[in-house]
Amino acid sequence: MVTLPDEVVTERLRLPVWTADDVAAIRGGARRPGWHPDFPREDDRDAASMWRPDDPWSSRSIVRGTTVLGSIGFFGPPAADAGSEVVPEVEVGYGLVPEARGWGFATEALLGLLAATDAAGVRVRAAVDPGNRPGLRVLATCGFTELRGSDEDGRLVMARPLPAVPG
Repeated sequence: MVTLPDEVVTERLRLPVWTADDVAAIRGGARRPGWHPDFPREDDRDAASMWRPDDPWSSRSIVRGTTVLGSIGFFGPPAADAGSEVVPEVEVGYGLVPEARGWGFATEALLGLLAATDAAGVRVRAAVDPGNRPGLRVLATCGFTELRGSDEDGRLVMARPLPAVPG
């Protein structure tokens, strides 16, 4: 099985996998040191309901310095794409507290995870509300060029092709 590091590091961010303590605090409504006052958001609480212990394909914090600004993660481990038995694929979700938006943190976090999924040979897809212009811009900047239509909630489903391997 392909795997990812427990922590991905970018120029300004750290993306550590959530621990059992993180998830217990999110689920229980507790506050942890280093959490932004607006974290966790509703989406973070939803992600905590899908958390899987000791799974690098689960939820991660988006940390700048010592402050948790949001979360990013996958909705499960890679699985063969319906159209290709060869290329494993995962769906990513991410979000930031309102104060952290517009600074490029979502793009940087996603690009950091994409570098790890590229190294693992895993393609990534995402779903975004059609009216979410910042979300669409993040996906476009990160190379999500394949439009696959919409999901049951009316969100656009986009995928990022794996980069060509130099040969």
